[in-house]
Amino acid sequence: MSNHNTADVPSAIATMLIAGSAATIAFDLFGQALSPIAGFANLAPVPLATQTWGVVFGEPYRPGGNLLHYIAGLVAYPIGWMIWHAVVRRALPMVPWLVSAVVYGVALWVFALYIMAHLVAGNPPFLNFTGITWVALVGHILFAVVYAWVARWQIAPRG
Repeated sequence: MSNHNTADVPSAIATMLIAGSAATIAFDLFGQALSPIAGFANLAPVPLATQTWGVVFGEPYRPGGNLLHYIAGLVAYPIGWMIWHAVVRRALPMVPWLVSAVVYGVALWVFALYIMAHLVAGNPPFLNFTGITWVALVGHILFAVVYAWVARWQIAPRG
Protein backbone atom coordinates (compact mmCIF):
# COMPACT_ATOMS: atom_id res chain seq x y z
CA MET A 1 0.00 0.00 0.00
CA SER A 2 1.28 3.47 -0.90
CA ASN A 3 2.07 6.20 1.60
CA HIS A 4 0.55 8.71 -0.81
CA ASN A 5 -3.09 9.52 -1.42
CA THR A 6 -4.98 11.60 -3.94
CA ALA A 7 -4.91 14.59 -1.58
CA ASP A 8 -1.18 14.80 -2.35
CA VAL A 9 -1.81 15.37 -6.08
CA PRO A 10 -2.54 19.14 -5.83
CA SER A 11 0.54 19.54 -3.64
CA ALA A 12 2.68 17.62 -6.15
CA ILE A 13 1.34 19.71 -9.05
CA ALA A 14 1.97 22.95 -7.14
CA THR A 15 5.49 21.79 -6.30
CA MET A 16 6.12 20.83 -9.92
CA LEU A 17 5.02 24.25 -11.15
CA ILE A 18 6.83 26.26 -8.44
CA ALA A 19 10.08 24.30 -8.64
CA GLY A 20 9.85 24.10 -12.45
CA SER A 21 9.36 27.86 -12.67
CA ALA A 22 12.33 28.55 -10.41
CA ALA A 23 14.53 26.10 -12.31
CA THR A 24 13.49 27.45 -15.72
CA ILE A 25 14.20 31.01 -14.59
CA ALA A 26 17.63 29.93 -13.30
CA PHE A 27 18.36 28.11 -16.58
CA ASP A 28 17.32 31.08 -18.73
CA LEU A 29 19.04 33.65 -16.51
CA PHE A 30 22.28 31.70 -16.58
CA GLY A 31 22.21 30.73 -20.24
CA GLN A 32 20.91 33.95 -21.74
CA ALA A 33 22.33 36.59 -19.41
CA LEU A 34 25.10 35.48 -17.05
CA SER A 35 26.98 33.24 -19.48
CA PRO A 36 27.18 35.88 -22.25
CA ILE A 37 28.14 38.56 -19.70
CA ALA A 38 31.04 36.29 -18.64
CA GLY A 39 32.10 35.92 -22.28
CA PHE A 40 30.68 32.46 -22.88
CA ALA A 41 28.02 31.24 -25.30
CA ASN A 42 24.41 32.37 -25.19
CA LEU A 43 21.92 29.53 -24.89
CA ALA A 44 19.10 29.56 -27.40
CA PRO A 45 16.55 27.02 -26.16
CA VAL A 46 13.56 28.61 -27.92
CA PRO A 47 15.16 28.65 -31.40
CA LEU A 48 16.18 25.01 -30.91
CA ALA A 49 12.66 24.13 -29.76
CA THR A 50 11.25 26.05 -32.76
CA GLN A 51 13.51 24.07 -35.07
CA THR A 52 12.38 20.84 -33.41
CA TRP A 53 8.74 21.91 -33.77
CA GLY A 54 9.32 22.52 -37.49
CA VAL A 55 10.90 19.10 -38.00
CA VAL A 56 8.19 17.25 -36.08
CA PHE A 57 5.18 19.17 -37.42
CA GLY A 58 6.47 20.09 -40.88
CA GLU A 59 6.59 23.85 -40.53
CA PRO A 60 8.14 26.36 -38.16
CA TYR A 61 5.86 27.97 -35.65
CA ARG A 62 7.59 30.48 -33.38
CA PRO A 63 5.14 30.24 -30.48
CA GLY A 64 5.60 26.48 -30.71
CA GLY A 65 9.23 26.84 -29.63
CA ASN A 66 8.25 28.91 -26.61
CA LEU A 67 5.55 26.38 -25.78
CA LEU A 68 7.97 23.45 -26.00
CA HIS A 69 10.56 25.26 -23.88
CA TYR A 70 8.08 25.99 -21.10
CA ILE A 71 6.43 22.57 -21.23
CA ALA A 72 9.89 21.04 -20.83
CA GLY A 73 10.73 23.27 -17.85
CA LEU A 74 7.37 23.18 -16.09
CA VAL A 75 6.10 19.68 -16.88
CA ALA A 76 8.37 17.22 -18.72
CA TYR A 77 11.67 17.71 -16.88
CA PRO A 78 9.88 17.87 -13.48
CA ILE A 79 8.03 14.62 -14.18
CA GLY A 80 11.34 13.11 -15.21
CA TRP A 81 12.88 14.28 -11.92
CA MET A 82 10.05 12.81 -9.87
CA ILE A 83 10.53 9.42 -11.55
CA TRP A 84 14.34 9.58 -11.39
CA HIS A 85 14.38 10.71 -7.76
CA ALA A 86 11.93 7.99 -6.68
CA VAL A 87 14.04 5.30 -8.37
CA VAL A 88 17.30 6.61 -6.88
CA ARG A 89 15.78 6.93 -3.39
CA ARG A 90 14.53 3.36 -3.55
CA ALA A 91 17.57 1.74 -5.21
CA LEU A 92 20.36 3.87 -3.73
CA PRO A 93 18.99 5.64 -0.65
CA MET A 94 22.47 6.70 0.45
CA VAL A 95 22.94 8.96 -2.61
CA PRO A 96 22.54 12.62 -1.56
CA TRP A 97 19.87 14.62 -3.38
CA LEU A 98 22.53 16.98 -4.79
CA VAL A 99 24.47 14.15 -6.44
CA SER A 100 21.23 12.73 -7.81
CA ALA A 101 20.29 16.16 -9.19
CA VAL A 102 23.67 16.65 -10.88
CA VAL A 103 23.40 13.24 -12.57
CA TYR A 104 19.84 14.08 -13.64
CA GLY A 105 21.07 17.41 -15.06
CA VAL A 106 23.68 15.58 -17.15
CA ALA A 107 20.93 13.24 -18.38
CA LEU A 108 18.80 16.27 -19.35
CA TRP A 109 21.78 17.66 -21.27
CA VAL A 110 22.20 14.38 -23.18
CA PHE A 111 18.47 14.34 -23.89
CA ALA A 112 18.43 17.96 -25.09
CA LEU A 113 21.65 18.04 -27.12
CA TYR A 114 21.79 14.50 -28.46
CA ILE A 115 18.24 13.21 -28.67
CA MET A 116 16.32 16.42 -29.39
CA ALA A 117 18.93 18.62 -31.10
CA HIS A 118 20.62 15.82 -33.05
CA LEU A 119 18.28 12.87 -33.56
CA VAL A 120 15.07 14.90 -33.85
CA ALA A 121 16.13 18.32 -35.18
CA GLY A 122 19.06 17.12 -37.30
CA ASN A 123 21.87 19.21 -35.79
CA PRO A 124 25.35 17.75 -35.22
CA PRO A 125 25.63 15.57 -32.08
CA PHE A 126 26.10 17.79 -29.05
CA LEU A 127 26.27 20.73 -31.47
CA ASN A 128 29.88 19.75 -32.33
CA PHE A 129 31.02 20.35 -28.75
CA THR A 130 31.21 24.11 -29.23
CA GLY A 131 30.91 26.71 -26.49
CA ILE A 132 27.12 26.37 -26.38
CA THR A 133 27.53 22.67 -25.57
CA TRP A 134 29.30 23.38 -22.29
CA VAL A 135 27.03 26.27 -21.32
CA ALA A 136 24.10 23.92 -21.96
CA LEU A 137 25.69 21.30 -19.70
CA VAL A 138 26.03 23.79 -16.84
CA GLY A 139 22.54 25.15 -17.55
CA HIS A 140 20.90 21.72 -17.40
CA ILE A 141 22.76 20.81 -14.21
CA LEU A 142 21.71 24.16 -12.73
CA PHE A 143 18.10 23.47 -13.76
CA ALA A 144 18.14 20.07 -12.04
CA VAL A 145 19.81 21.33 -8.86
CA VAL A 146 17.45 24.30 -8.51
CA TYR A 147 14.44 22.09 -9.24
CA ALA A 148 15.49 19.46 -6.68
CA TRP A 149 16.35 22.07 -4.04
CA VAL A 150 13.03 23.92 -4.36
CA ALA A 151 11.06 20.66 -4.53
CA ARG A 152 12.71 19.48 -1.30
CA TRP A 153 11.28 22.49 0.51
CA GLN A 154 7.87 22.41 -1.15
CA ILE A 155 6.94 18.79 -0.45
CA ALA A 156 6.79 18.17 3.28
CA PRO A 157 6.02 14.65 4.51
CA ARG A 158 2.67 14.39 6.20
CA GLY A 159 2.42 12.32 9.29
